[in-house]
Amino acid sequence: MKKINQSLLIDAARRARLNAHAPYSRYKVGAAVLSSDGRIYAGCNVENTSYGLTVCAERNAVAALVAAGGRNIVAVAVVADSKVPVSPCGACRQVIAEFGPHAEIIMSNLKGSVRKKTLSVLLPARFKK
Repeated sequence: MKKINQSLLIDAARRARLNAHAPYSRYKVGAAVLSSDGRIYAGCNVENTSYGLTVCAERNAVAALVAAGGRNIVAVAVVADSKVPVSPCGACRQVIAEFGPHAEIIMSNLKGSVRKKTLSVLLPARFKK
């Protein structure tokens, strides 16, 4: 596997963020998942008037990967308009772990600040069967 092109992955997440449906929180998030075959799958958050049905950008990106037949995540980029680089929520971390337990998580904001951690650092005691 080639070196992760962080800029390309963040750019895909930024573009996906533009399509977010966030009329309630006004907090638009974009995510992009890099598969082991080098393909990028993007997703955005989609809110619902029944708040519990809202789906995060990261989970939508993972769903796009799976719908296309992918199963192995190498890296995930997440972007939001936040003061500090945005981190995936706990539910998203667990979903990412299913397909990329050692994935690199690239967290960013619109100002260009970036933090990187591995998923195993962000979710050290993930649920396993």
